[in-house]
Amino acid sequence: MPEDAAVPTAGAISARIDRLPATRTIWTMLVLLGFGMFFELYDLLFTAYVAPSLVKSGVLTASTAGLFGTTGVASFIAALFTGLFVGTILCGFLADRYGRRAIFTWSLLWYSVANVMVALQSDAFGLNVWRFGSGVGLGREMVTIGAYVSELAPKRLRGRAFAVNQAIGFTCVPVISFLAFVLVPAAPLGIEGWRWVVLIGAAAAPIVVVLRRGLPESPRWLAKHGRLAEADRVLKVVEAKVEAEYGKPLPPPGADEPVALASSFMDLWIPGVRGRVILMSVFNIFQTIGFYGFSNWVPSLLVKQGITVSTSLGYTTIIALAAPVGPLIGFVLGDRFERKWIIVTAAFVILVAGLAFGQTREAALIIAMGVLLTLANNIMSYSFHAYQQELFPTGIRARAAGFVYSWSRLSVIFSSFIIAFVLDAFGAPGVFVFIAAAMAIVMAVIGIFGPRTTNLALETISH
Repeated sequence: MPEDAAVPTAGAISARIDRLPATRTIWTMLVLLGFGMFFELYDLLFTAYVAPSLVKSGVLTASTAGLFGTTGVASFIAALFTGLFVGTILCGFLADRYGRRAIFTWSLLWYSVANVMVALQSDAFGLNVWRFGSGVGLGREMVTIGAYVSELAPKRLRGRAFAVNQAIGFTCVPVISFLAFVLVPAAPLGIEGWRWVVLIGAAAAPIVVVLRRGLPESPRWLAKHGRLAEADRVLKVVEAKVEAEYGKPLPPPGADEPVALASSFMDLWIPGVRGRVILMSVFNIFQTIGFYGFSNWVPSLLVKQGITVSTSLGYTTIIALAAPVGPLIGFVLGDRFERKWIIVTAAFVILVAGLAFGQTREAALIIAMGVLLTLANNIMSYSFHAYQQELFPTGIRARAAGFVYSWSRLSVIFSSFIIAFVLDAFGAPGVFVFIAAAMAIVMAVIGIFGPRTTNLALETISH
């Protein structure tokens, strides 16, 4: 058999991907995944912007009865994150078993349908049931997109790839905020504004078909599952397009990367992987308190500080404009600085800006600290999403990332009720002291125990 007809090894497939230059074809695939991220984050983050309208319409209550009441805003948040927990911890393996492309598509469809049902509800029970269903689809989608991006991007592009992916995704925040600002007071056609905001997010479904056409299955995933000839065919198509755009022969691939054999849940507990699972589980429990403690509660925090609902939505609309800027800053930082130190620095900024935000009632300072919090949160978000995907072998990447990420979902379920209690008892300053303590733990665990990953091959990191 001629040498060029030989079936390559899985290590050779990985080496060929890592030598690819960043041409239009590579960026097109990553941008398409970014559009998937847009709808994912839209669904995840509209909670804060529709919560005041849900209370005003009587679907939810302004306060939570007892610590774990089921009719307040905290229960709405908890329902979503319970679904996210189930989707990440129990369903993360689906992308490892059935492929990144298929699960990416079906998860988008799943939570789009669930969102339509959310918009049709008129009581807290139905609202929470369908919000839970939406969360299950989102949980699957999150780990799938992360694995997909990390495997399609060459090693010197991974940081910037995640930054662009999140920048596109976080453009949803000013969109949601603007839609809530316009639609909530207006209630077009006599339909409450929060329902419009939710239904617009369900537009993901018809866009799925368009997205899917431009995305190949991950060659790394195909190779790991023994489908080496198929992986070779998919990669040759990509290489031909990249070479045409590059205008000269592609650089030669490096040595075959060692490919880890891990493929089952029990492989999360083998030496070398186990420590990273524990590290990222602890990290995720505490990082989410900073991110969602602010993003899910910012209008309510402002109302608690004596600012009206309409004014708070105006402030949050301005603050939300900064959401996609954080990952764009990350695009500059992404592959120049070690990822673990970007996470630590962002956590420190959240700690300081959060304490300042909780102490002020001045409009300019509220907006300034809100923008700083948003930038730092989103820089940390793009960084750790890249980081936790890089740490694990291809065969268990989605499963492992889903498992460790599920602890952040569980954390939000309980921290939402804790924040509701702290907000009622101690006001916004108390909430930000709680957030600051969580960020101090994030800085310690990643700074002390986190391994290096920037500009290293995925297979090298996982070994």
